[in-house]
Amino acid sequence: MKNPLEMLGIVLFRFRAVPRAWAIALIVVNLGSLLFLDTRYGLVNLVALLAGISVMAVIYAQVGFVRLLGIGHIFWVPMLIWFLFDLPDRAQDPVLYSWVLTMMVFNTISLVIDAADVVRYAAGEREPYYVWRA
Repeated sequence: MKNPLEMLGIVLFRFRAVPRAWAIALIVVNLGSLLFLDTRYGLVNLVALLAGISVMAVIYAQVGFVRLLGIGHIFWVPMLIWFLFDLPDRAQDPVLYSWVLTMMVFNTISLVIDAADVVRYAAGEREPYYVWRA
């Protein structure tokens, strides 16, 4: 069984430059929720993030860094729909509003990438495409 913490190492040290930059930006934007834990937006994003990481950790421990890992971001779907219809008041809290919009854009793009990866996994691309150690 693989150590799920290796996933972060793979993202930070094994990804090629562009995917690494994208993944780091995605992580930073989502960790922005820690600045807004006094709001439902920050709390909901953090819960969705932790739930997704938990799913991905189980998948990684069992089968490695496979395209199925993207399924862990499924918790973002209801969050994004909810936030789309309940954005924070821009005039009342422009920083929160900007973070929520930025997070929604990043997570939506990530979901498109994840969906393609999950489809590729279902179509037979099941070998780990990154490994921590050879």
